[in-house]
Amino acid sequence: MGTRHSGSDLVDLILDQWHRETPDLDVSSIAVLGRLHRADLRYQALVADELGRFGLSTAAFDVLMSLRRSGPTYRRTAGELAEVGLITSGGLTQRIDRLERDGLVERTKEPGDRRKVFIQLTDSGRKLIDEVLQAHFTEQNQMLAGLTQTEHRQLAKLLARLEVSLEVYDGHQLGRAEPAG
Repeated sequence: MGTRHSGSDLVDLILDQWHRETPDLDVSSIAVLGRLHRADLRYQALVADELGRFGLSTAAFDVLMSLRRSGPTYRRTAGELAEVGLITSGGLTQRIDRLERDGLVERTKEPGDRRKVFIQLTDSGRKLIDEVLQAHFTEQNQMLAGLTQTEHRQLAKLLARLEVSLEVYDGHQLGRAEPAG
């Protein structure tokens, strides 16, 4: 199967195996994207465990965080939630329904335009999200404790560049749609 060297990780082992099997194929992307994938899987599991202690899913947390960031009134329309958060529009109504049943948000209508519906944090929702925020950011900072402040800033900049690179790639992929026929 292969052995890991001191200071190496599973991705190094995978890279060694690919280099051995396909020496002419450039598999260097695994060094970044493989690690990013593995780190994200671990991160998502850690966050899900943390939020579970508060009875929240990551989806509910995203909604509550977006509302909390909106400032006093702590309300947004569903469309605004989808635009400003890490929230996709799919399933948003169900998330809001669940949060409303739990007493963490409420739907309110604009007095002058009854068609416009806002999702707003309740007092209980604000109290809970403020408690969760303290624990969440403390835990996130602990997760990054293995990096120096300089490494932290460098990694943040590099990840921002990676996100742009992926957006550009995605745009090129959309432009290469297969012709009908």
